[in-house]
Amino acid sequence: MKNKIGFVGLGRMGANMARRLKDQGFPVSIVYDVHTAIAVGLSQELGCNAAEHLSEVVSTSDIILTVVTDDAAMHAIFQPDTLLQGATGKLFINCATVSPDIHRTVEVLAESAGAQSLEACMASSITQARDGTLYLMCGGRPQVFEKAQPVLEALSSKCRYIGPAGSAAQVKALVNMVMNINTAGLAEGLGLGHSLGLDLNVLREVFSETGANSRVLATDGEDMQNRDHACFFSAAHAAKDSGIALNLAKISGLTLPLAEATLQQYQKMVQLGLGELDKSGIAELTFKTRNSLP
Repeated sequence: MKNKIGFVGLGRMGANMARRLKDQGFPVSIVYDVHTAIAVGLSQELGCNAAEHLSEVVSTSDIILTVVTDDAAMHAIFQPDTLLQGATGKLFINCATVSPDIHRTVEVLAESAGAQSLEACMASSITQARDGTLYLMCGGRPQVFEKAQPVLEALSSKCRYIGPAGSAAQVKALVNMVMNINTAGLAEGLGLGHSLGLDLNVLREVFSETGANSRVLATDGEDMQNRDHACFFSAAHAAKDSGIALNLAKISGLTLPLAEATLQQYQKMVQLGLGELDKSGIAELTFKTRNSLP
């Protein structure tokens, strides 16, 4: 591929996506992060430039992937003096989990600057980002989705076009809402089992063969039992994403008590200073004997 690739946002996901594209022969030309040392470190690893300003990313890239933290960060990078400076002809692929409205706004801003924008919401984690096996949900104009295919295919094992701008973000919010509810439910089941003196290895096996089975049982069950909360998807992000889904529910006039209760649990983790633990750390709130982390 001849198009030069730039990256904005080099957290757990963004950095590994950049590594993946580099490994696949894509010309990653420049990287940027608000933490300059992170950008410099990755640029040295990939043999590319580290931008000091967002306008540098635009001037040296044809396709820019953004993986930022939240709505505020997304809004900040799409301004006339940042990514939109000299953006004519550029393609932005935006992978962060942010509100649908922000994706719609970014599409309008990008098109006003002569650029194109696509949301490519990710439903996977760090390992999949590195291996190129992400599940991507995309929203935007169909022709832009087609244009982005080479990059999307290199990053994913499956890539699903959802619809207009904002629609993929809606689906991603629901994915994470349900995942977070399942994670909280599993933590309560294992916590109660522990309190009853049950063998948690046996309990997890029984869960896996019955209606209590779920994807989070496979990814988080053993970690909850062993108190291994190395972060793949943080409790702080779980709280943010459940909040996005509940805002959509409010707009739709729906009450979602399970989602609300789950949000409260993840907000409690953040308040207790546990927000950077993996989402499996919610078990620290449900096991009776766990008053503090080891």
